[in-house]
Amino acid sequence: MTLAICLDLLLPLLGLPVLLAADYLLVATILSGRPEPPAAAALTRRFRFVVPAHNESAGIGETVRSLLDVDYPRELFEVVVVADNCSDDTAEQARAAGANVMVRQDTEKRGKGYALDHAFTATPPEVDAVVVIDADTLVSPNILRAFAARREQGALAMQADYAVRNPDAGWRTRLIAIAFGAFHIVRSRARERLGLSCGLRGNGMCFATSLLRDVPHQAYSVVEDVEYGIRLGERGYRVFYTDEAHVYGEMVTTSAAANTQRRRWEEGRKKLVSDNAWRLLRAGIVARDRVRLDLALDLLIPPLSSIVTGLVIFDVAALGLVAALPAPGVAVTCFSAGLGAIGAYVLRGWSLSGTGARGLADLALAPFYVGWKLALRLRKPPRATSEWVRTKREASGDARS
Repeated sequence: MTLAICLDLLLPLLGLPVLLAADYLLVATILSGRPEPPAAAALTRRFRFVVPAHNESAGIGETVRSLLDVDYPRELFEVVVVADNCSDDTAEQARAAGANVMVRQDTEKRGKGYALDHAFTATPPEVDAVVVIDADTLVSPNILRAFAARREQGALAMQADYAVRNPDAGWRTRLIAIAFGAFHIVRSRARERLGLSCGLRGNGMCFATSLLRDVPHQAYSVVEDVEYGIRLGERGYRVFYTDEAHVYGEMVTTSAAANTQRRRWEEGRKKLVSDNAWRLLRAGIVARDRVRLDLALDLLIPPLSSIVTGLVIFDVAALGLVAALPAPGVAVTCFSAGLGAIGAYVLRGWSLSGTGARGLADLALAPFYVGWKLALRLRKPPRATSEWVRTKREASGDARS
């Protein structure tokens, strides 16, 4: 075997992690057709919306009113805002909008995970399920009907589609909307179709109170949603994807706010991967448990920016090999196919994002977005904390203009 052939075969072996990641996303893309929603259920179950809020005075009223306007018998649900360690009038604004309010002050145990644990522990047994909604979020009117239908199917943990409330605020929010279309919809639909756990997104989550008694929500990291989703999978529960229900969260529009938010989240996820991924992988293989195996793979799949960067680097090296030596081009074929798989995944996310022609045009800025994310990883990470760090946002009217 000649040196050229050896090198041509060696490159795909070296790049196997990014090739496998691209294949994983291609399979998700193929399986991302719209699922058939379950039959409507009798409207008898009692729900409680839980809204954890830290200094959200400006927007909490609009969120509460959106929740009170859902299409569900009013006597069968309530809205509870947890005003957690607030220094503003979040509690007063929430009450004025029609919510019940829990005021929590704890200088030691601070953060969304603690606020949720506090609210879940105080939920009375007559409530069938709680729905977690972020304080900057609007919801689709059918959200409780959709969750009720899946409760009739036996679902104990559910996740609504999490979309962007202000996609037209700028190119950054449209790219986030496309990323949500890919990560939240494409991957969640595929995992639901395969009978896996779609994972939790932190906003639009629904838990049966019986589940919270069996698996208490003692997840306090900055990525408490992913942490709790892993705990559920280890206890044999999967999260059902509720495709037809939607929550719309407001995304940051400035670079500085996006930097802070993204770095905190990625550092939290990095620690979660190091603490859980290989343990889940071993357990999934030994127990032949596909839910735990998929949770491990979901953690091990690198961020899309890292996958794309790796594929491009290896593809350039493969092209250089072909130019320098009479190599067969196996490596070029592999890495070009990987880039094609990523292209299909991103375009599928765009098609589901609702951003239209403007979103498609903004994909031309994706290399700058990828560069920004890679640059963030090279900076000194922020101090690890689970405390509330409220992301600065534009005023609600400006953010949607």
